[in-house]
Order: sequence, then C-alpha cells, then structure tokens
Amino acid sequence: MSIDLSDRVSLQQHIGQEIGRSSWHPICQEDIDTFGRLTRDVDAMHMDPDWARARSPYGQTIVYGFQTISMMTMMINEILNRGSQEAYKLNYGFDRVRLMAPVPAGAPIRGVARLKRIEDRGPARFLVTIEMTVEVRGQAKPAVVADWLFMVVNGAEEERRPEMAGASK
Repeated sequence: MSIDLSDRVSLQQHIGQEIGRSSWHPICQEDIDTFGRLTRDVDAMHMDPDWARARSPYGQTIVYGFQTISMMTMMINEILNRGSQEAYKLNYGFDRVRLMAPVPAGAPIRGVARLKRIEDRGPARFLVTIEMTVEVRGQAKPAVVADWLFMVVNGAEEERRPEMAGASK
C-alpha cells in the first residue's frame, strides 16, 4: 500500500489499518558490537558470544533493545514514501514502547506499521501516530511494539528538504 503522508484527508481513511511492512534485516554480531561501543554499553550478554553461549539464558548474544528500536527508522523509511506536500517530518517521540522479546544475534527483523491516529497541529502540520511492531523471523512474539509519533510539516516546493545521496528512496 502506498499512502501520501502529507495528505490528511487520505490518511484518515487508513486509520486502524496496516500501512506497510519493511524488508527483513538481520543484525549481525559486528553491528551489535559497534552499537555497544558507540553507546558505551559494553555488555557480555550482547558482545561476548562465548560467555553468552555458556551463561546467558538465551544461549547466544542478543541485540540491544535500543538498537532494535533504532532500526525502526530504517524500517519506516522503507515503508513510507515522502509525502507529496511534505517539507519534512520530525521524530516526535513515543507514547508507548515495549520490549517484548529478545532478538538473537543474526536473526532477521522487520517492521510492520499500522496508522493509529492523526491530530491537527495547525494549517500545515499534524501529528501522526504509527503503531510499529518489530517482528523476528521465526518467533511468534514480536521484539518491540511501540506507538511512534511524527510531526508532519507540509510546505511549498522550495521548503522541502532535499533527497540525500545514498538514500534508499
């Protein structure tokens, strides 16, 4: 399904509906180690495969919870095209975030987005709430369920942010 994120009237028709799914993306041990170093959270549960195999309740290393959450940005960018009138959208935060199940190192994850709510915030802006579920391939229980908010700001052509080199869309 392709929706126009800048069209409030059209968006209203999709409230409560799934608006898309990202591709599957594995998170390898190297990515986990890099995340741990960048966030200065060096933890054997995530970064020491030998220790985790012998002592972890999961029998292997797992992806950091915040790393899984951060991957939602890439997932939503796969799911949603820029709106036709969108100058930009801002990450407005979360109303609710739950880490439901661990993600084993190397396991593919994907995002499933459902449009939950739209709130007017002025003539050219509105707040969009997307329920994002991060699934783990082969697991019944999702890794993350979150209500994620975006402020969408519409504008004239010259106000719209440019496409960046290397962007997936």
